[in-house]
Amino acid sequence: MTPKQAYYKARESGKRIPELEPTIIKNAQCSYCYAEDVIKGRFILGEPVISQDSQCSFWYARDIIKDRWEKAEPAISKDAESSYCYAKYIIKGRLPDFMHNALLLSNDESAKEYIKFISKNPDSPNNKI
Repeated sequence: MTPKQAYYKARESGKRIPELEPTIIKNAQCSYCYAEDVIKGRFILGEPVISQDSQCSFWYARDIIKDRWEKAEPAISKDAESSYCYAKYIIKGRLPDFMHNALLLSNDESAKEYIKFISKNPDSPNNKI
């Protein structure tokens, strides 16, 4: 059984199925979806794999933890769009220095949006470039 098949089986049952979890945790997106759709909360067993995927880490912080997730910030920083969204919707301000610098060096459209976002409130100490 693949992680996707295991996730779909649990989702269809509408409840947590612990014996499927070792299969589900082999995939970050399946682990995130399992947390959101089945557990409707944190999926601690799946967090190590989720925290390695930039997009899933942002989604998990936004939708499940509903707060900053420092453990996943190194992975989030590897993707400009995820970094920008994390700054805007989770941190609501300037990213930690290592993420801020990586995003600015990315030369991605998200870097431009990030600069606009943090420039809107120049007096905030968290938003100084």
